[in-house]
Amino acid sequence: MTLFGILAVLLTLSAAFSYLNYHFFELPVTIGVMLFALMFSLALILLGHFGLPMAGWASELLQKVDFNRTLLHGMLSFLLFAGALHVNIGDLGRQKWMVAVLATGGVIASTLIVGTLAWWLLGYLGLSISYTYALLFGALISPTDPVAVLGIVRAAGASPALQTRISGESLFNDGVGVVLFVIILEIALGGHEPTAGRVVALFAHEALGGAAFGLVAGGVAYFMLKSVDNYQVEALLTLALVAGGYDLADYLGLSGPIAIVVAGLLIGNHGRQLAMSERTREHLDLFWELIDEVLNAVLFVLIGLEVLQITIKGHYVIAGLVMIPVVLLARAVSVGIPVAITESGSRDTARVVSILTWGGLRGGISVALALSVPPSPQRDLIVTITYAVVVFSILVQGLTIGPWVARSRHVD
Repeated sequence: MTLFGILAVLLTLSAAFSYLNYHFFELPVTIGVMLFALMFSLALILLGHFGLPMAGWASELLQKVDFNRTLLHGMLSFLLFAGALHVNIGDLGRQKWMVAVLATGGVIASTLIVGTLAWWLLGYLGLSISYTYALLFGALISPTDPVAVLGIVRAAGASPALQTRISGESLFNDGVGVVLFVIILEIALGGHEPTAGRVVALFAHEALGGAAFGLVAGGVAYFMLKSVDNYQVEALLTLALVAGGYDLADYLGLSGPIAIVVAGLLIGNHGRQLAMSERTREHLDLFWELIDEVLNAVLFVLIGLEVLQITIKGHYVIAGLVMIPVVLLARAVSVGIPVAITESGSRDTARVVSILTWGGLRGGISVALALSVPPSPQRDLIVTITYAVVVFSILVQGLTIGPWVARSRHVD
């Protein structure tokens, strides 16, 4: 099948599932299309048992898509930029220390907790996994997904401060999680423990280098945007910034996600205020909102279809179910400690922690990273438990976080 054919199938499924969700379920679009995609996948598997090779055709299509490359080296840059474009940098500045701690220390703490408990519990269940690969799972499952929860939190009327914490952490911890995953994967494949200095150097090079690159690339785009007043040209410039900037950062060995988030914050604040006319701002907002919605729908359709790529074994599924409370526990600890320290005198600390814990949805990043693990005896186990956690996160947490936030609107 050609690239155009693959895109045609994915867009058609996304449109069909969005339509069905609108008329029958009325769920948030991302959750609704994923639910329909899951049901579609299960129907294909069922048809396969009756001799119809539909599941094989769909699985072959997914192999050609390559979820890992499609998301991490394609869609992610556009989704992160669209999310960063509407984050107020002033609000983010007031929450900068909390966001920084949650996006870095929180991810590292969650990785260690999940990895250690996974290594112990999976071993207890008779599933052999090395401690390094258990940490690898911890790194890929710790980043939260800004795509899945932000719209729900906003619709539920969460306070601006809480929205900023969730959006800021989610946008930055994607990049931190990817960097951490790459470092641990290098350890796993290298077969030896690198020095602490090398780990710090790798992290600084990718994360801090990515932030610096994003600032430079965003600055160049800002001055170009300021010199023109034509929304078609300015839309093309932002597209070039996202696609070209992400690819160049990746080529230089820097964190593309962090670079694009920083560039998006710069363009979304200083760029919108000082380099664009009112007409351009309106068109650009609509342009990126449309890109965001279309890519979100396609992404969650892909997540739902990826069940066709998973080696389903009973003991692997049980392991996935066991890991769901482990991931939630690690999330509660990794956000609870910094929030409790910084807001020790607040009566709303428990509610803030509960919302940040339950609202820390896992999504496409985790699935893509799991699928990028090289073939090994432990890969199928990691992919299965990752998928179990992601599906629970989106369908259960995603459907209940809105009412939860709505009952706690006064939380800051």
